[in-house]
Amino acid sequence: MAPGLARAHRGGHRLFWVEPGAPADQMNTMPAHGIASILIVEDDPRQLRLYSRALRGYKVTCVSTASAALRELEAARPDLIILDHVLAGGELGVDFLPRLKAAAAHIPVVMISGTLDIAGRLQALQGPDSAHYMLEKPVDLDELERVVKSAITECGLGETVRVLQSLERAEKIEDSDPERRFTERLSRQHSLLNRLRGTSEKPNISLLARDYAVSRRTILRDLHDLVQRGQLDPALDPSDAEG
Repeated sequence: MAPGLARAHRGGHRLFWVEPGAPADQMNTMPAHGIASILIVEDDPRQLRLYSRALRGYKVTCVSTASAALRELEAARPDLIILDHVLAGGELGVDFLPRLKAAAAHIPVVMISGTLDIAGRLQALQGPDSAHYMLEKPVDLDELERVVKSAITECGLGETVRVLQSLERAEKIEDSDPERRFTERLSRQHSLLNRLRGTSEKPNISLLARDYAVSRRTILRDLHDLVQRGQLDPALDPSDAEG
């Protein structure tokens, strides 16, 4: 087991957490509430051991099914969910995404799969009930650590943009594909999120539309999407006022 981690069993779930005496440089903190917590949904003990090495310093809870994950979410809200696609009992992670997001819309999800094809990965990354990032097995632990840090601090939107852009560079998304337009929309939303971070005033829709060379309706939809995904304060959504 990784240094600074302890383990126990409760109700058939494997639980890992950071011990108070763990070295300070192993602690990954959130400004608002101390050590960041991660819920891992994975049924392979070997993968869990690998993940625990990369996630030293986080408070980590592990369950083997998406059903168990939903029960965990009733008790506590993690800062991040890592969701494997193929789980125990024949469950598929992608099928549970809508339920997980319904239970905790604001929590970013990193999905891991060795079986999903390009179309399946794109589907998992699109829509209000989507994962924020997709990693392929075998998972590179350095990449996992980087993605986890980014997902917790940025709520994952930038990572979603980057993975779709990587598919474009690999020429797996054609210029005319809806996926390219989806990538452009996410990139714009990521920029909007960074631009509005820290403000308490409703945005100037006309100004944003000019800056991004899109219609006011497009900006309104982008802001509404960000609110629906739990990434933007609902008070900044001008949809009702715009009417």
